[in-house]
Formats: sequence, structure tokens, C-alpha cells
Amino acid sequence: MDVSFLGGPQPQRGVGIVAPFDFALDRELWRWVPDDVSLHLTRTPFVPVEVSLDQARLVSEHETLRAAVRALHAVSPEVVAYACTSGSFVGGGAGERGMRRAMEEASETPAVTTSGALLEALREIGARRIAVVTPYTRSVTASLEDFLGEAGVEVTGRSYLGLTSHIWRVPYRDVVEMAREAATGAPDALFISCTNLPTFDVIPQLEAELRMPVLSANQVTVWGALRHIGKEAVGPYQALLDPAARTGPVAMTVLPSPTPPLPPPAEDEPPEPRALAGTTVSGGESDAAELPSDPAGSEEGGGPLSPG
Repeated sequence: MDVSFLGGPQPQRGVGIVAPFDFALDRELWRWVPDDVSLHLTRTPFVPVEVSLDQARLVSEHETLRAAVRALHAVSPEVVAYACTSGSFVGGGAGERGMRRAMEEASETPAVTTSGALLEALREIGARRIAVVTPYTRSVTASLEDFLGEAGVEVTGRSYLGLTSHIWRVPYRDVVEMAREAATGAPDALFISCTNLPTFDVIPQLEAELRMPVLSANQVTVWGALRHIGKEAVGPYQALLDPAARTGPVAMTVLPSPTPPLPPPAEDEPPEPRALAGTTVSGGESDAAELPSDPAGSEEGGGPLSPG
């Protein structure tokens, strides 16, 4: 049979993805990717460490990232993304920039991280005050807020689950409930953290209900990586992806933001002061306004972390 008329396969642009060892949402990443782009995924080595900030550091060590990027270099991606929120915010702004440098040195390929892409996305939509949803423990959630505060982003409210494993199994209904609890203090946007937390199908629903842009870890990771190769992420009517969702008939009422746009990052600039609002833990428990670091052994739950 003559199949020469098919003429394919279609030429592809390549995006390399470095994910934590237990990342389970490969399919979710693909849903934001146009047909002429391929994702090439690799994972960090397994580490049998219980949930902690130290665990987040282990999956983001520079040599670990360099080895992963060198493996991806064999398929010649045009950009490489580190798809882990906690691993890319645990060292603060300087740590995130250092991770990108290490990845770029390993293959001379542009690199992005989830947390760095989040800051880019907040600048894109003009958001300076955000609500935060995480599946993390208290101390990991506090580290995210430290990272945001250093970048000049105020956290108005939060909700977290305190999970230490199997984060990818959290149902959409729990994500929606946490978002409703966190969206206090008139934020400009809401961010759902962790690349191992499913979010694709709930973003349009939450934007319509909360009347604000909703960002998620996997969404900003793919969006940020594709921007580096001149491509646009695809998805159902999301404010980050579609400017019409910010200005059309069902636009978000908080945009444009009444505050100035987030400034571009400066190299190793000192932290800026930040203000925090109340905390909500899923299930209705309230914490104090600040999130103090947990004493040793006081993390909620146990078992290996689902980093992201």
C-alpha cells in the first residue's frame, strides 16, 4: 500500500521536562501543549525521605538537575523546564535563579522552573496580591509564602491539606473547596501550588465562580516553557492563556490590577516586606496569621513526599 500521500509525521518542537521522582501527572502537562510540540520527560532519582523542606532540596540539587538535563540533551529540546514548585521555591529567589543557571550550563539550553514561571505569570496578569492553595504541610506552605514575599507578592489567604504522599490522588472537589476557603482578602488572583496536584479541568470553573484569574503549577510551567520557544499554551478559556478572558464580557473584575505590575526580578535583590492574612487548613481549622516553622518532628502526617 502506498502511504506517501500522508506526508508525516508532523515536525515537532521539543520541550524537556525534569520532574520529581514520583510525578504522576504527565498527561495533565500534555493537555496544555499544542499539537506541534512534544514533551520529553525525565525524573529525579528516588529519595526515601519524609516530607520536609530538606526533601524538597534533595530533589532540586544542582548536580541532580545537571544530570537530568544532560540526559534530555540527547533529544535536543529547545527549552528545559523543572516541573516542581516546592523544589524551585525552597531556596528563595537566589536558589531559583541558581537552579536555572545550573540547568542552562548543563546543555546550553534555556531553562525555566515552576516557581520562576509563576512570577512571570503574575507579572503577565498584573497580580500583586494572591490567595494560595497547597497540598503541603504548614512549613512547606510557609516557604512558598516566603518566596512570594521576597518577590513583592502579598499572600491574602491560604488553604493547605498537610499531605505527605499520593498528592496526585486529590480529587477536584477538594481543590475547589480549598480555593473557596483561600480566596479571602480581595486577591488579584489565586495560585494552586504543586505540579502533582490535578488542576486542568477546574481552572475555568474556579475563574467563573471566584471572578479572578486562577493559576496552577502545571499551567504556569508549560506556559513559561512554551513562551521561550515562541509558542502558546492551549486550554479552555483561562485568563493566563487568553487575554480575552481578562477583557471580554465575562472578564475578571479585578483586572487590570489597581497596584503596579510586578517588577522584573533583579539578581539577588534583598527581600521585601510582606503582609499575610489568615490561614485555612482543609477541614476548617484556622491557624494564626503567620505560619511559623514547625519544630522538628511536628510535620503533619508521615511517609514520602509527593514533591511538586
